[in-house]
Amino acid sequence: MAKIDTSRMRPGTRVELDSGEPFIITEYQHVKPGKGGAFVRLKLKSLISGSVIDRTLRASESLEQAAVKHCQMQYLYADGSNRVFMDQKTFEQVEVRESLIENADLLMENCEVELVLHREEPIGVELPNFVVLEVTETDPPAKGRNLKPATLETGAVIQVPSFIERGNKLRIDTRDRSYASRA
Repeated sequence: MAKIDTSRMRPGTRVELDSGEPFIITEYQHVKPGKGGAFVRLKLKSLISGSVIDRTLRASESLEQAAVKHCQMQYLYADGSNRVFMDQKTFEQVEVRESLIENADLLMENCEVELVLHREEPIGVELPNFVVLEVTETDPPAKGRNLKPATLETGAVIQVPSFIERGNKLRIDTRDRSYASRA
């Protein structure tokens, strides 16, 4: 596996620590004190458990690059606490625990996603940046209110502008669960 030295580390870089667990760098700070050698402060988020740790490295140190692979998959259906995805080329099906999927309630059947694998084991699912979903339930339009809750066809509840009505198709940003526009 390739080593990444501190000069090439940036937020978004995936690395493995001594335990072999994959992490993503969320914060990077290079510190050059007046006395002594330079060092790097990192904030790392586990790609498996989601826990966040702090790590300090000397400027000359390096970490292993994480063996993380991305595969294009199609979401098929929910099976209890798992979600089932299919590779479009090989038709191989993979089950992923729902707890590994951020914003799983925004997934629609046949949605194209990126499955994240570490050593051939699924560790996460990256949804497309935007999905189009229909509003199944919301309050009637009201004057004076800016936002109101709306239930989408997947069961997800998000805040939408007050002019949105039942039956409207909305473009939703999956990164922050926000209303983007009508579709």
